[in-house]
Amino acid sequence: MENLYGMTLARLREICRDEALPAFAAGQIARWLYVRHAGSIDAMTDLSLAARQRLAARYEARLTPPLRTSVSADGTKKYLFGSPDEGFVEAAYIPDGDRATLCVSSQVGCRMGCRFCATGRQGLRRSLTAGEILNQILSIPESDRLTNLVFMGMGEPLDNYDNVVAALEVLTSPWGMAWSPTRITLSTAGVTPQLERLLQQTRVHIAVSLHNPFHDQRAEIMPIERAYPVRELADMLRRHDFSGQRRLSFEYILMEGLNDSPAHIRELRRLLNGLKCRINIIRFHRIPDSPYFSPPRPKMEAFRDALTAGGIHTTIRASRGEDIQAACGLLSTAEAMKRAGARPSGAADTQHTDKP
Repeated sequence: MENLYGMTLARLREICRDEALPAFAAGQIARWLYVRHAGSIDAMTDLSLAARQRLAARYEARLTPPLRTSVSADGTKKYLFGSPDEGFVEAAYIPDGDRATLCVSSQVGCRMGCRFCATGRQGLRRSLTAGEILNQILSIPESDRLTNLVFMGMGEPLDNYDNVVAALEVLTSPWGMAWSPTRITLSTAGVTPQLERLLQQTRVHIAVSLHNPFHDQRAEIMPIERAYPVRELADMLRRHDFSGQRRLSFEYILMEGLNDSPAHIRELRRLLNGLKCRINIIRFHRIPDSPYFSPPRPKMEAFRDALTAGGIHTTIRASRGEDIQAACGLLSTAEAMKRAGARPSGAADTQHTDKP
């Protein structure tokens, strides 16, 4: 039975036409789904009984709660959701004063293969539907308190383009959840053609996972560099306007001896020259069997200060939820290994859990 959650207004109108419902019923159904968070079609009481019965014969309105919730000492919460393919999906809730950010996933696993990412080690099981993406937002207790949303969880959002854009349409449309696009950030490893489409179709903020400005070195840790070189990505971004409310940032996990030298600082300046952007430096927390380490805090600060002095606004992102495996891919990997009877080895936490 098909779930109505995740359907756009255009799709709901098609359903109403097929089920011989009046055209205005599509707007009523959208309000029940995305404003009132109805748990069943029967709850949609401004539809006639006959209309509800016709809908319920083929469709459902279902939100699925998380299987498990982990709570950090710093207030971060990690939600673990089940998946029909017996995989797992994670979302991280990050409170910070008057802000409340949710980091959502777009895929079960990921095929990008980034060497420093726990999700990449899982490979790609499948992409989430628009409804499954929205379920992470609508089914948690803090749903109505969220101020910001980041597509920085499991998976590459632009590898699931149609479903992610459908979810964004629901989130930002007046008939849906009516969020401002400035409350939403989408993070990508750099799928250049799809990113250009997204820039044309939406107004959400963009965060590019950069991590190394040199082609050969980046390709070693991020295989996507071979298909879509970051220099070509930067050239494409220069053709778009980031002078208004839309924000462009680059995520940079600092790893000792790998991407933290003065040469990397100089190359970052060259690569990003002319772009209105900022760099978010992220401290690396080891994943099991990882060869990478984070440099000490003073070195991170010196790296930040050198970039800022060179004209690129640079910050060090605070780490959150390290005691509950809040970084993307860790909790789902541990749960999958537990179900399989295996035991994960080594340390646990990476990054990817702070506000945009």
